[in-house]
Amino acid sequence: MTGPRSAVVFNPAKVPDVDLLRRIVGEGVAKVGWPEPAWYETSPEDPGEGQARQAIKDGAELVFACGGDGTVMAVVSALAGTDVTMAVLPAGTGNLLAANLGLGADPATGMEVAIEGGRKRIDVGVVDGKCFVVMAGMGFDAQMLAGTSEQAKKRIGWIAYVGGALKHLRDRPMRARIVLDGGSPMPRRPRTVIVGNVGRLQGGVRLLTEADPADGKLDVAILSPNNLRHWAELAWGVIRRHKRVPLMETYTASRVVIQSRSIQPRQLDGDLIEPGRKLDIHVKPAALLLMVPRPAGDPDLAYDVGPAAEAAEEIREAARE
Repeated sequence: MTGPRSAVVFNPAKVPDVDLLRRIVGEGVAKVGWPEPAWYETSPEDPGEGQARQAIKDGAELVFACGGDGTVMAVVSALAGTDVTMAVLPAGTGNLLAANLGLGADPATGMEVAIEGGRKRIDVGVVDGKCFVVMAGMGFDAQMLAGTSEQAKKRIGWIAYVGGALKHLRDRPMRARIVLDGGSPMPRRPRTVIVGNVGRLQGGVRLLTEADPADGKLDVAILSPNNLRHWAELAWGVIRRHKRVPLMETYTASRVVIQSRSIQPRQLDGDLIEPGRKLDIHVKPAALLLMVPRPAGDPDLAYDVGPAAEAAEEIREAARE
């Protein structure tokens, strides 16, 4: 067989049918002549980083990450800075990386991208040794996540976050200083500061319209609404994609330090991390090699995939059955 040696790191709590996942992946790699992948199951104690590192030690050249945003983030932390490629097989209720890069919305389409697509190097954000590929945040966005139950997300999807947001619209802003690339501190009273590698939020809302995950920079949004009317103005500007959104400042930087006077909730790629007074973020340019959809008319592929179109159709059929 030719093609990459691969491994699947999957979260059983996010994958509704593990047998179907094994079938989709197995039939996909068999059709294009790739070796059968090794399988690694995540656990509550290790959401995927240790499993991905073990997969690399075992010789994997391609790692499939199957789960929600937390699984993807853990696998990224293991793969960043290596030449091992990651492919996303979306599951769960998040999958913001998949949504931003057009990687599909389910394991079948993710597998299709992996066997038909090309590879692209993207930047990775780092906080205290943990990597993220979508967004980090401090303040309201993390409060919203904390106020949203897992049951609600499973039942109604991303709309559940609306309920979590409504609980905190009237909370007081934080007092913070924001330093970009070692410059002068910028004192602000924001409700939240979001640092993004890509621009799209849950529900398809694009907050950072200029974000590019391959430009070597992180995009920063400082949101400072003080009342419900301000929230409405800000939301309308984001939805309408105005170039200048009321009550939102945007910047780009390689390093972002947010220092608050009080302890604030914090998040990385939709997963809560320990609350704190500081969020120190820097970028690792081109650190992650990612399977992405091949642009139309691009003949270059990372591997000789042979009958890729036929394999992709088999995958779609398997998912429908």
